[in-house]
Amino acid sequence: MTQTPPDGPGTRSATATRSTRPNPTSSFTALTRTVQEAGYMRRRYGFYAARLTGAVLAMAALVTAIVLVGDSWWQVLVAAVAAVTFTQIAFLGHDAAHRQIFRSGRANDWASLVLADLFVGLSHGWWQRKHTRHHAKPNQVDADPDIDLPVLAFTPGDAARRTNPLSRWFLARQGWFFFPLLLLEGLDLHVASVRRIAQPGPLERRWVEAAFLLVRLGGGLALVLAVMSPGKAAVFLAVQLGLFGLYMGASFAPNHKGMPLVPKDARIDFLRRQVLTSRNIRGGRWLDVVMGGLNHQVEHHLFPSMPSVSLRRVAPIVREYCETHQIPYTQVSLARSYAIVVRHLNTVGLADRDPFVCPLVAAHRV
Repeated sequence: MTQTPPDGPGTRSATATRSTRPNPTSSFTALTRTVQEAGYMRRRYGFYAARLTGAVLAMAALVTAIVLVGDSWWQVLVAAVAAVTFTQIAFLGHDAAHRQIFRSGRANDWASLVLADLFVGLSHGWWQRKHTRHHAKPNQVDADPDIDLPVLAFTPGDAARRTNPLSRWFLARQGWFFFPLLLLEGLDLHVASVRRIAQPGPLERRWVEAAFLLVRLGGGLALVLAVMSPGKAAVFLAVQLGLFGLYMGASFAPNHKGMPLVPKDARIDFLRRQVLTSRNIRGGRWLDVVMGGLNHQVEHHLFPSMPSVSLRRVAPIVREYCETHQIPYTQVSLARSYAIVVRHLNTVGLADRDPFVCPLVAAHRV
């Protein structure tokens, strides 16, 4: 049973929840056993060896291209290619952080450190802590950091707290500003990474991350300024950071935005929590490559350590299981997901009603 949400996040939330009732005895064990017996949790060493080798070669090719193209406006094209390359490497670092590549947790950590910090310029420690909290409680108010942002309001409560007239005007239209704002996301990710390294508090391998970020960010800036004039260097960095942020944000946004929100005092079993708050994106294998496997978000949240290349193959099993247990399984096109995100944000920003009051939430409330 593949659900295609009707127009508006409020209707989607109510529709999903009317067909579902809490079932404390429901078990995730049977589905897990089926998936394991089918071999979908098996490591895919050949696949990841090819991708890791490709990441190293791609970085070498980018540095070579920057040097060879020199002080030319063709560097704008190189910047665009760099943005795509860094995003693809970030997807690979995401897989490593989820223990998808190696059996050894230490090996996965170091792979993620090199890919995230040294190749892309993002703090592995900062991102992993934030992402772990998201996976534990997706779309849960006051628990999921992905719906707690300073600029946009993803929950009616956030919108209601912003009473400034200018803020009210912006929030009523925030959905239309969402994708343009993603052009600043790349810069924000780098700033957040550096800030986390500089802040006090526990952070494993802080000095390794600091050294890697210095080489990547400082060395990258030095290379660009050494090869290009200041004007061309500024344009290069603006294009690379802007497109990187847009690509990253456009890949992560469709997965949960506009799906039902979970109140902070609600208790929901693992299976329903992950499935009801996640959205898959319909498409062929090309979309698996473009989105790094994140288009199979339901399966990724249920089996975060499963190699991303296996998610497409396990999806029919999960879909059938959800149909058998009457758990709505959401899958839409990429264009449709973006429309839902925009509509969701605009609806929340109006703050004239709560579009997320639904039976599911009430039934699971403590």
